[in-house]
Amino acid sequence: MPPKQPSPYLLYSDGQGNIFEDRTLFATGRSGWDAGPVPEDAWIPLPEGGSLYELPGRRGIGIDVHSGEMRLCEKGWAVAAFIPPAHTGLFLAAFETSPEAPTLPLFCYTAAGWKDDGFQVTAVRIEADIRQECAGYDDEKIASGVERLLGSYPQNRLVRHLMENCCLTYHCPAARNFALGRWECPVPSSPACNANCIGCISFQPQDEDIPSTQDRLTFKPTTEEIVEFTVPHLLSAPYPIVSFGQGCEGEPLLMWETIRESITEIRKHTSAGSININTNGSNPEAVRKLREAGLDSIRVSTNSARKNVYTAYYRPNNYSFEDIVESLRVMNAMGGWTSINYFVFPGMTDSFEEYEALRKLIRDTGLKMIQWRNFNIDPDWYLGKIGVTDTGEYMGVKTMMEKIRAEFPHLRFGYFNPPIERIRGDYERDFAH
Repeated sequence: MPPKQPSPYLLYSDGQGNIFEDRTLFATGRSGWDAGPVPEDAWIPLPEGGSLYELPGRRGIGIDVHSGEMRLCEKGWAVAAFIPPAHTGLFLAAFETSPEAPTLPLFCYTAAGWKDDGFQVTAVRIEADIRQECAGYDDEKIASGVERLLGSYPQNRLVRHLMENCCLTYHCPAARNFALGRWECPVPSSPACNANCIGCISFQPQDEDIPSTQDRLTFKPTTEEIVEFTVPHLLSAPYPIVSFGQGCEGEPLLMWETIRESITEIRKHTSAGSININTNGSNPEAVRKLREAGLDSIRVSTNSARKNVYTAYYRPNNYSFEDIVESLRVMNAMGGWTSINYFVFPGMTDSFEEYEALRKLIRDTGLKMIQWRNFNIDPDWYLGKIGVTDTGEYMGVKTMMEKIRAEFPHLRFGYFNPPIERIRGDYERDFAH
């Protein structure tokens, strides 16, 4: 029997779409600016729905299998993994970037390797819910659902946007689930935004050299358009949620009056399901009014629990970090469910300074849940844009998760907005089955 391979081998690409393992180098991982060995328990097989990327202009950093010294792989370009929803990356791909290398597009870049005849990635499954698993999507059924919805709501601009753009063009998992009549239904509502996020996925300035990953909503939906399709979804879908605030729009709180009217009208027709908003949390008073109208849950997105790191990335207009904290506090005080959409960047998220700031945020707001989301951004570009040359000491993402879970046992971990059944207490059940 051959000896057990101690660590995954480094991967490289030949620039022609072919990926190989370099058996002279063990794969490493990156945290902040630092590359180093990865603990054995951080590796898992690449989950179904994951994929591998070539990183042009970048050489992978590995550990020589004989000398134990770190060196570059000169055989080809570095490789990173996209890990599918419900999984959180623990280490970034480690590479050295040449001066002429292009900026990477807005995807996650998780460390990957080859071991035991299979691809491995540094990740943990953080969520049992299967709602966005690749195996759950049947293209024929989705096409049938698209046809049904477009036929049922021929004058509804929002349904057309969700089906033609989100579902068919961008293959948005939430829009595809809506076409299949199940679970969480997306409700984009605002073409405008009051932040200027460096890594915005729906709008990038012309002077940037990276594209947005999808086009932003171009109109303001009416209350009638929103209510027309959300009520039937709440009445018929299993474990239904309707969620304002999606990746294909700006900030939904800028349309809070329309959303409030929509919630009021929805609840005249049905009390079923959950109504959620994904937001930057910039307007606590609007959050209060939405909760009064019947909003069940709020998810506030943030790259950090530290004001300076948050502000450098979001570049907010007419609101501050204190406003997002107050929005969470208001929602929790009024009995609503509160989550943060926490962009995980190994070496930053798990720094000791960030850990202390997160503990304070949890205590100050009564936070109910952390959605540990992968940060879709070029690591070098991000750190350069926010001016971070030293991320400080860090503990490891998995260690940080364990410490937070131990201190706050009632705080939930996950990746998706929970349905009302989970919010009301049956949290551990897998509601997507």
